[in-house]
Amino acid sequence: MEERSANIIKEKDLVMVYLDEKRQFLVQAIPRLRISTDHGDLNLSDIVGQPFGFTGKTHLGRDFYCLKPSTADLMMKLRRLTTIVYPKDLGDLLLETAVGPGSRVIEVGTGSGALTLVLAKFLAPDGIVYSYDRRDEFVENARKNLERAGYAGNVEFTCADVTRKGFAEKEVDAVFIDVPEPWTIVPRAFEALKGGHHVVSWSPNVEQVKRTVDELEAHDFKRIQAKEIIEREILVRPQGVRPRERGITHTAYLTRAQKVLVAQQQEPNSKF
Repeated sequence: MEERSANIIKEKDLVMVYLDEKRQFLVQAIPRLRISTDHGDLNLSDIVGQPFGFTGKTHLGRDFYCLKPSTADLMMKLRRLTTIVYPKDLGDLLLETAVGPGSRVIEVGTGSGALTLVLAKFLAPDGIVYSYDRRDEFVENARKNLERAGYAGNVEFTCADVTRKGFAEKEVDAVFIDVPEPWTIVPRAFEALKGGHHVVSWSPNVEQVKRTVDELEAHDFKRIQAKEIIEREILVRPQGVRPRERGITHTAYLTRAQKVLVAQQQEPNSKF
């Protein structure tokens, strides 16, 4: 019974209202709020108290479906002031690190908070994201996005230029970099990371990757890797199956590396 009640749509829950591929809306279940579409209006009072998966009808009789939003839905529907990291890239880089529930990580380049949201959800319930950005308006927008999604409690936002002051945190489990000059963050990332742990970044241009890799090599990072991930959607229809004409091709080049300890940083009893 408890498991079933957990799947009930409550007031202020985020719900993906789906009519068809062209008509899908991430909404907050607020009673008396109405959504207007070209297939009719729907009243959000009708979905509160219903289970996820509920099928309702617009006032014109068109079916709509109340679905549980995916993490990618939450990312892509944020209020954006900047471009965001795409799910295809972020998923890979999360798996390329050693972070999980309870980890402490640093994010540089809060932007609209898409990466912040995914990290906060991935590290919940007791992990923490230390998110840095140089612009107040980005921090405030991201904070509101995280509050709406319900993960603001797992994030500490700071407006600062870390290239000058560095990070307040030490011995973190990963550093994620999403700024135009990731190489400028590499020395600060080295100072903040635990030995053996990961720094990851993504950049739209190969010139950025080259400068970042050069800086990683100069600061005792090893196992350096750069790559690109291509995603192609497949159309499955009665008349035939083929790739969609348009898609998400190039988004970013992904770079990751791991910190090694130089001789003076080794544990006293280390044999290496």
